[in-house]
Amino acid sequence: MRGPLSLDDDELSSCVSCGLCLPHCPTFRVTGEEVASPRGRIALMRRVEREGAPVDAAFVAAMDACVQCRGCETACPSAVPFGRLMEATRASLAPRRGPWLRMALRALSWPRLVRAGSSAAALAQRAHLVPARFGLPAHLVVRRQPLRPTGTDGWLFTGCVMDAWQRPVHAAVLEVARAAGRGLRLPEPVRGAGCCGALSVHAGFVDDARVAAQAVLRSMPGDGPVVVDSAGCGAALKDYGHLLGTEEGARFAARVLDVHEWLASFLGDLPPARRPAAGGLPVALQDPCHLRHVQRSHAAVRTVLAPYVSALVELDDEGLCCGAGGAYSLLQPELSGDIRRRKLDALARSGAAVVASANPGCAVHLANAGVRVHHPVELIAEAVRHG
Repeated sequence: MRGPLSLDDDELSSCVSCGLCLPHCPTFRVTGEEVASPRGRIALMRRVEREGAPVDAAFVAAMDACVQCRGCETACPSAVPFGRLMEATRASLAPRRGPWLRMALRALSWPRLVRAGSSAAALAQRAHLVPARFGLPAHLVVRRQPLRPTGTDGWLFTGCVMDAWQRPVHAAVLEVARAAGRGLRLPEPVRGAGCCGALSVHAGFVDDARVAAQAVLRSMPGDGPVVVDSAGCGAALKDYGHLLGTEEGARFAARVLDVHEWLASFLGDLPPARRPAAGGLPVALQDPCHLRHVQRSHAAVRTVLAPYVSALVELDDEGLCCGAGGAYSLLQPELSGDIRRRKLDALARSGAAVVASANPGCAVHLANAGVRVHHPVELIAEAVRHG
């Protein structure tokens, strides 16, 4: 029988409190507090689940302060599924949330609404009415160039915020694929098919995420690959088998490829560089957590990007989180800022003036701190483009 958090007891027992996760946890690194570590959070979960400890404000604060980077899973010798434990815990806390967060996340499943809201924010931004604490991109666009399908070799998942804020990345993916003789479809216009559901899962609104996932499935039918250029979205789509608990969800998840994985599968067909991207400057790689620790496909970024830049620079922080965490930078601004400062220090030590990041949240979070950030595929498109 499960307790008030509805956690799997075997998963809860799998942590042996060895502490090897501690150096890889961004909130522990910036606070030094045990309660801000994976080991400490699991200890709190056990007290609530097994000993009847109250789900009080301190417990909720400890769970909410987790950025859900899952760097601890990569470091853990016992394969503790911390992400699953945190998702289940937050799902149990969801009824305590106010209605506004849930309403905002539900709105992400309506692409036209997201784009209209982003355009309105762009106008407000030009009138200097948008506070910096909102964490929006510095230069939102009012109008976006239309995307057009280029073939039938697979689907390009366009998403919600990614499409509203970083549509040029989608355009770069289509451009590079076309140069390699490949074409992609765009999702079919299915009602409610916009958001992948990742942010709803992170907030504990799992039922809403399942509704979004079902719509996404219907928007990209068949058995062709589903190509994703947002690391967080890709991790969510690859988890649809678990989220939905159905064979249909598992089959869809098996079709999902991060764009760099997809490009690497026909690396020999990619065109040569006409000139090094980023003006020939060295490019530092910032691995989004959901690419490195969840999808574990960050090596493909290096494979496809290396021929198109003068030099790739690795950071010395072992892939620590940048502090973006989806909505984390808005909900936990102080911790997010502290975590970002460590990433900025690592970037400064690298000596690189340009950063490649394959996740929109990371890119915006770092750009708002003055970093020059590009998606890796944008750099490839720049390098192969005529003129």
